[in-house]
Amino acid sequence: MTTTVFTGLGVVAPNGAGTEEFWSATLEGRSGIADITAFDASCYPARQAGEVRGFDPAAHLPNRLLPQTDRSTRFALTAAELALADGGVDPGALVDYDMGVITANAFGGFEFTHREFAKLWSKGPQFVSVYESFAWFYAVNTGQISIRHQLRGPGKALVAEQAGGLDALGHARRALRRGEAKLVVTGGADSALDPWGWAAQWSGGRVAASGEYRPFDRTASGHVPGEGAAILVLEDADAARGRGVSRVYGELAGQASTFDPPPGSPRPPALRRAVELALAEAGTAPAEVDVVFADSAGLPALDRGEAEALREVFGAHGVPVTAPKALTGRLHSAGGPLDVVAALLSLRDGVIPPTANTDDVPEEYGIDLVRKAPREARLSTALVLARGTGGFNSAAVVRTYDH
Repeated sequence: MTTTVFTGLGVVAPNGAGTEEFWSATLEGRSGIADITAFDASCYPARQAGEVRGFDPAAHLPNRLLPQTDRSTRFALTAAELALADGGVDPGALVDYDMGVITANAFGGFEFTHREFAKLWSKGPQFVSVYESFAWFYAVNTGQISIRHQLRGPGKALVAEQAGGLDALGHARRALRRGEAKLVVTGGADSALDPWGWAAQWSGGRVAASGEYRPFDRTASGHVPGEGAAILVLEDADAARGRGVSRVYGELAGQASTFDPPPGSPRPPALRRAVELALAEAGTAPAEVDVVFADSAGLPALDRGEAEALREVFGAHGVPVTAPKALTGRLHSAGGPLDVVAALLSLRDGVIPPTANTDDVPEEYGIDLVRKAPREARLSTALVLARGTGGFNSAAVVRTYDH
């Protein structure tokens, strides 16, 4: 059976543009959450977000791409370039149809589209950019990455809100295991920090008006939205070895997705089943999991439900749990892949990043939440969880890889 391994990582996050910059900030507890600068948010109940500040797309992308790309696509293209460089991948030296792109996106090109809508309403249709025909679309990140690097293998786009990024990794793994490709660029990107996008997020009822994202805390009142991208290079292990790859971050050993029953159903939520299916696919027993990177929605009912699923699988306080996204906000489809990056770096460095802002975890949650400072540990296997609004659940198992 084909083994799939991560050979390249690319990150554009609110607390660090670049993988090692993000990782250093995460271990040091440096937050990327602050007052929104992308637009005037003073009239909104919530005014803080995980915004990628100081990002200059012209420093990363050719001029021809600037007028045709939304902010989220610029993040995706930049993170993909970083991931390919990190993995030592020269697409021109490989067979184009052996390389694919599978990404996730939750919002589409919000900022681009709403700017063009304003032109339509105030000036007329002749002022709307021709690029609006595709810049808004959920699949545009997959397409733009594919075109830029001539990756002509399998191409897909997943839409499952916060869970979508892990789903994309799972689809990439299946493409590799079926022999459809030897290398897949995969992950997620999102941005919706414009007035319309912010109103849409606030209206969902899960955003913390206080601007404080406190996962699993007794006083938790919601999450803080964020933006960014996390793109990874996932390869068939034999193919990676054949091209002389010098470093492997780890193996994607298992991934599973489930969907919650409708409200009022007698059936239980399906997060636990996603965990169990992912572990089974990885051939991993619960006792072998060294750390869980939690979804950590930041709402008491949702945090309680996740804690219950973890207790049922691992036992009370049975495994260390962390939620580094408290420093970045929830990045929607980029959130799961960013946690996978953090998990792989945790395995590499033998350290679990802390959960910021959380001081009072209810005892009935029964979880061993890593707080205040990083925790050194011997790590070989990590479980990453993500849940999307509307009932999406996704779980991924990553572990160290022995050549």
